[in-house]
Amino acid sequence: MFIGTLEFELYMPGNGSLKDKRRVVRSIKDRLKARFNVAVAEIDYQDKWQRTVIGMCTVNSRQSEIELILSKVREIFNDNCDFMILREKKSILAVKED
Repeated sequence: MFIGTLEFELYMPGNGSLKDKRRVVRSIKDRLKARFNVAVAEIDYQDKWQRTVIGMCTVNSRQSEIELILSKVREIFNDNCDFMILREKKSILAVKED
């Protein structure tokens, strides 16, 4: 079994309030969950209105599937003009089954 994680630190210069930020974050989360069936959460900077860290993970029996899903998720982030990516971190963990 393989577990893939992807984390993005984002800067959203167009936001003027936490309400604006939450709208953008909710849109991202809903789109990723619906399209790729990944678990998504805002994991840092919840109280900042122009920064956030979005983390997601997926599980699969094939590493190639994890790579494909994470690359498609990355495209969604790269194509979005509501924010700038400050940092990206990807991990794939192989879990040995007993």
